[in-house]
Amino acid sequence: MAVNYKDSGVDVEEGYNAVNEYKVHAKRTRIPGLLSDLGSFNGMFEIPKGLKNPVMVSGTDGVGTKLDIAFQMGKYDTVGIDCVAMSVNDILCSGVQTSFFLDYVACGKLDAKVAGELVKGVADGCVDTGCALLGGETAEMPGFYDEGKYDLAGFGVGVGEKEKMITGQKIEAGDILIGLSSTGCHSNGYSLVRKLVSDFSEDFNGKKIGEVLLTPTRIYVRPVMDVLNVFGESIHGMVHITGGGFYENVPRMYAKGKNLVSVIKKDSWEKPAIFNELIRRGADSEGVWGTFNMGIGFILAVKASDADAIIARFNEKADSFQTEPYTKAGAAPLKAYKIGHVEKAEKDLGEDLKGSHEATKLV
Repeated sequence: MAVNYKDSGVDVEEGYNAVNEYKVHAKRTRIPGLLSDLGSFNGMFEIPKGLKNPVMVSGTDGVGTKLDIAFQMGKYDTVGIDCVAMSVNDILCSGVQTSFFLDYVACGKLDAKVAGELVKGVADGCVDTGCALLGGETAEMPGFYDEGKYDLAGFGVGVGEKEKMITGQKIEAGDILIGLSSTGCHSNGYSLVRKLVSDFSEDFNGKKIGEVLLTPTRIYVRPVMDVLNVFGESIHGMVHITGGGFYENVPRMYAKGKNLVSVIKKDSWEKPAIFNELIRRGADSEGVWGTFNMGIGFILAVKASDADAIIARFNEKADSFQTEPYTKAGAAPLKAYKIGHVEKAEKDLGEDLKGSHEATKLV
């Protein structure tokens, strides 16, 4: 008896259905510069006109084990936002807005409706960012992934003017550190979260704790680009607080040879309640600073004389940058805080400062 592809576990028809679901969501992300439609072998995007020395900036990431909570909760429509956020926030650290994004969905057995919900979240993230969903790939691999389990990853590309790139070279002692609020754990530290929380249906402040943990990662692109357009010369460096927390990420904004120290006041912002809950459940109260964002998902090093005005602009315009998925998830609008400053190091710290407790002082 002849064996066909479906007999091996791959349903081509369900794949066609999934692509039809994707196309509906991708249409919402069309922006100038997009030269192709979803479904081609590749995607084409035109480099914006008027750039003298265009530089392409890219970033890639996945959602990680946060996906397991989505599977257990049966809620798939927001983790796509996380997928976009993790890449576009990284790209933003160079002062560049992402132009287009591509995703990769892998599973053991494809369900077009579930895959469609995942890509809906990706499209929501692209709309928030102001970038196009240029294309992607769906891989059905029976026997490789457990049935009902999906992996989700992606990458983005932006184009900026070389002379306007933020490299960290301008950061100097006396600069003020401005922290932008996170929506919770974002997409990092979930292996620890899952060790501490076994029942995601437990009540936490009137909601299921799993719902709180699925709050999507905040996308900082539009508010930060708004501030860059007004205070560009005063923004000396930027950092996305992702895996590795403060110690791993904050030193990454410094150019080599700067030999500077970030001094951050741990009590200078309001922390989402989920972090204290994780500490209550057993997370190390000091170790969390090297694991989670602790309520600050993005940091800017800025010229001291403009710090108050920059903070004021962030906070005055915060409501206009809040989109429906975040409101629906119960996330408060963005808030900016003065969280610390930059000092000259008392000794040579070397070039690789990632993870250094000397380069990032939490007081």
